[in-house]
Amino acid sequence: MPKMKTNRGAAKRFKMTGSGKVVRRKAYTSHILTKKSTKRKRNLRQSDIVDPSNVKGIKRILPYM
Repeated sequence: MPKMKTNRGAAKRFKMTGSGKVVRRKAYTSHILTKKSTKRKRNLRQSDIVDPSNVKGIKRILPYM
């Protein structure tokens, strides 16, 4: 059987933690930052855990993660 292809866009966006959870970056950080509060922008810098309902689909497009 041939090797499975990894979705390269997803590979750059998601990482696996040591405990097996999938980590992502938060959205809404690229532009129109003036109206967002400092607290909100600071919280957007933190990474976040992917919701369990989406993990199955991410693992499908990242077979070697």
